Amino acid sequence: MNRTVQWPALRGGLIALMAAVLFGVSTPLVQRFGVGIGSFTTAALLYAGAALIGALLRRPIEREARVQRGDAPRLALMALFGAAIGPVALAWGLQRTSGASASLMLTLEAVFTAVLARLWYHETLDRRVVLAMVLLTLGGMVLVVDRAEGGASQMLGLLAVLAATAAWGVDNTLSRSVADRDPGQVVMFKGALGAVATTLIAVVFGEPAPGLWPALALIAVGATGYGLSLRFYLLAQRAFGAARTGSVFAFAPFVGALFAFALGERSGSAWMLAGAALMASGIVLHLAERHGHEHEHDALEHEHAHGHDDGHHTHRHDPMPVGMHSHLHSHEPMRHGHAHVPDEHHGHRH
Repeated sequence: MNRTVQWPALRGGLIALMAAVLFGVSTPLVQRFGVGIGSFTTAALLYAGAALIGALLRRPIEREARVQRGDAPRLALMALFGAAIGPVALAWGLQRTSGASASLMLTLEAVFTAVLARLWYHETLDRRVVLAMVLLTLGGMVLVVDRAEGGASQMLGLLAVLAATAAWGVDNTLSRSVADRDPGQVVMFKGALGAVATTLIAVVFGEPAPGLWPALALIAVGATGYGLSLRFYLLAQRAFGAARTGSVFAFAPFVGALFAFALGERSGSAWMLAGAALMASGIVLHLAERHGHEHEHDALEHEHAHGHDDGHHTHRHDPMPVGMHSHLHSHEPMRHGHAHVPDEHHGHRH
């Protein structure tokens, strides 16, 4: 039996962890390379890099489902929240607070994502998950208290980072509906829309043009920390839903905080350690969730990349393709019980 049937969260969790590491490393790098560069210009460079890597990673049509014309409004909203509001708020906040505390504050993105996934997609949130979100929220409040002691400017910077996490929470939840499309295409369109929009705003506000090397550095950070990270994030959402992907992605801030420390930042305090401990406890508790019961599958017709070893794709081909492939296919009604997560085939209500 395919290991993903026995351990349904294994593949999604590992992919989300890769996304988390890439994004986590990017936060202190944005702070370092974005010195003296306007917030909108920084966002434009980051998403130009993301659009570039997305274009390079597109898959053939027989392997991944294409982005459809009907996806345009959702992609535009994703670009607004994820490629404009989020990065601009983060860049503004990073210029006023420490990279380590900002990185830890980004853990709250998981809370916004989980709550919105519950409201929009009815993903399951048991008492363990709710307690995990409470711990994450308390950790964020502790960080705000820590920065308040550093003056109004640092606290405002941290609140701007909080606004970025809320924007990315909306973006993450919106992206769940296009996670079955070719992730390279989704990253390319979102990155291009975000880059164009923030470039125009930067020109309107008269932000100065950046130097060549800082610009190239931010484009490179955007390609890996935003573009490649988003591609892995979409694949993880496809595997086990928006809320759980957000919870694993909450490791990103700890990666960022450690990387900021490795780069020489020494702004830690007892409050920051307390906030980190609360947030780490919340992440561990969130990932310890287990879920399985007898459930029904309604008749369904859709298109996405799939294989024939997961117990849900039993349709026949002549000849039978090897590995993952994409085409429009149907599912017959079915009732069975097994461990599962809210992927594209397990969106039932509880």
